[in-house]
Amino acid sequence: MRRRALALACATLLVGSSTNAWADDVEMAKSAGVGLGSAVATLVYAPVKTFYALGGVVVGGLAYAFSGGDADVARVVLEPSVLGDYVITPQNLAGERPVEFFGQEKPADAAYEEVYRVEDTDVASAPEGW
Repeated sequence: MRRRALALACATLLVGSSTNAWADDVEMAKSAGVGLGSAVATLVYAPVKTFYALGGVVVGGLAYAFSGGDADVARVVLEPSVLGDYVITPQNLAGERPVEFFGQEKPADAAYEEVYRVEDTDVASAPEGW
């Protein structure tokens, strides 16, 4: 009787611990699949975006030359073609972040906040002496 109880307890522990491992394996496989998908999508997307950007550089240069050196005219062509995403990330595939084929100039403040995640702080919550 004790052997059966011990065997049942061991079997329960083994089955219980393996379901957690299966869940981890499924999550890891899903993550690997999304990573592989983003790599394959990048292999297709990056050359297209690069070709578009190089065309924009040529056309932007011609626009600059034919406008008599007006940088604003060249910028209208260069910004959408050169800026933007060159890589498809897992966040793009998950729908968390859109793919930006046509780039947009971001204001300096917005670019800084995106990189450094600047958040407004309440002056009242600052330590004394600041």
